[in-house]
Amino acid sequence: MIKIANAPCSWGALEFDLKEKSKQIGFKQVLDEIKETGYQGTELGDWGYMPTVPSELRNEIIKRDLDLLGAFVPVVLSDINKHDEGISAALKVAGLMHSAGFEKAFIVLADDNGTIPERTQNAGRILPKMGLSDAQWIDYAKGADKIAKAVKEAYNIRTVFHHHCGGYIETPEEIDKLLRLTDPEFLGLCLDMGHYAFGGGNPVDAIKAHSNRIWHVHFKDFDPKIANISKAVNGDYFDAIKRGVFCELGKGNVDFETIVSMLHQMGYDQWIVVEQDILPGMGNPKVCAQRNREYLRGIGF
Repeated sequence: MIKIANAPCSWGALEFDLKEKSKQIGFKQVLDEIKETGYQGTELGDWGYMPTVPSELRNEIIKRDLDLLGAFVPVVLSDINKHDEGISAALKVAGLMHSAGFEKAFIVLADDNGTIPERTQNAGRILPKMGLSDAQWIDYAKGADKIAKAVKEAYNIRTVFHHHCGGYIETPEEIDKLLRLTDPEFLGLCLDMGHYAFGGGNPVDAIKAHSNRIWHVHFKDFDPKIANISKAVNGDYFDAIKRGVFCELGKGNVDFETIVSMLHQMGYDQWIVVEQDILPGMGNPKVCAQRNREYLRGIGF
């Protein structure tokens, strides 16, 4: 049975090195509000946001009758000299989740998003010339495979790749190419509906094309009107987020009703993680989480 989770990013706890990080809501409040708004699990958030002592982490999750289903791990994959650092980072996170008793959790591998100026500035309007070179593609795919294999061999934990605006794997074409270049035995896809739409695609098409590689799912909505407003002022990725480009579920252009039907048809029985990325201090996350949960109940979850 599909279960519904939420994640710290919906409360402004993001992996980026932001000046506003001091405004992040503490993890205890986030976990309390995830439980209070009707979700069954969470992701870990940035390293150090939640406890890094396994027994303490387990206690905080379990005492709220939640589950921990994954952890976002950003890595510089385009530079082969950074791959060993990436392996170490992924193993550290996987070791924490495994030791805390969450052996079925995923490593959610991603690019070091938001650090590539051209990609960050042009999120949602990426041109082919802004992409990886042929040599970088090979290094990138090798790095992703190496990390996924290392995590699997060390802890029997699976790895999924999270395509993401502000990184090198954003557009449908880039996602297709990465999946072609990587090993389907070790690396799955975390399909994020909002990032796929922001990157210029229709998530329905992604499910049709990659159903065998989709091991993990993020439900995020996307408002093209907000994206166009940001584009008109040459706003970057963070400008779009600040304006609310990732809106409440059902208020953007992602066809969640069709997506839910397709997930059932393909036999998907893993987690759906609701994410409404905001910057620290934005809005009322608990209210949004409640509305998003109510929306999902309205379409059968």
